[in-house]
Amino acid sequence: MTTLYEHGTLASLMAGNFDGTITVGDLLKHGSTGIGTLTGLDGEVVILDNEVYQAVSSGKVNHITGMDATMPFASVHFPAEQQSVTLRDVNFAKLNNDFVKAHKLNNVFAFLKLSGNFEHVKIRIAPKQEKPYPTLLEVAQHQPEFRAANISGTILGYYAPAIFGTITAAGWHLHFISDDRQFAGHLLAFDATELTGSFEVFDNLEQHLPINNKEFRESTVDMSTLREGIAKSEGNAE
Repeated sequence: MTTLYEHGTLASLMAGNFDGTITVGDLLKHGSTGIGTLTGLDGEVVILDNEVYQAVSSGKVNHITGMDATMPFASVHFPAEQQSVTLRDVNFAKLNNDFVKAHKLNNVFAFLKLSGNFEHVKIRIAPKQEKPYPTLLEVAQHQPEFRAANISGTILGYYAPAIFGTITAAGWHLHFISDDRQFAGHLLAFDATELTGSFEVFDNLEQHLPINNKEFRESTVDMSTLREGIAKSEGNAE
């Protein structure tokens, strides 16, 4: 059985619940690979082989070694039933369309990791917020974006079916990190001639909720605008 572990919900982030509710140390008990963000929506997190990296809004990438750092939202897993993949002339649009259709992902959760040389990468990084926190949509409208050309690195992240598009991002939610660990963030667009890596489908989703967090228990979500707000917050692939 393969399990995707998710802490918190994207809907809760949309409501502005940015306080960390799980430590990095506790999160790593549930997965050695994944993505997320730190307290205050402080940057974009990439987890690879139990190593935790945080891209902050200045463009700097930090290696997080303190296990007491906290996160409001994260998705992780232990790689298990992986399939090797090689993709040629690939971009975000092809992942969203051709790859999803070829692997019949419409109703499943999946993980993808692709490495190689990228002709072009566009990322964005959430800036750290202070209380009183705004909504995620308000933050998303003022996030710095960065571009790189001819860069070697890895994209990784998760695919979620549309029916689950309020606990996490529907479709692909991917982060990028360069091989030298100096450039990273939430992936908005990319182009590559050839990428190789691994692909995995999950048959189990473990959803962990921060039930002892007062803001989480008392917050309300505007369901009428939630999906539209999430789509705008995630950004559109070019």
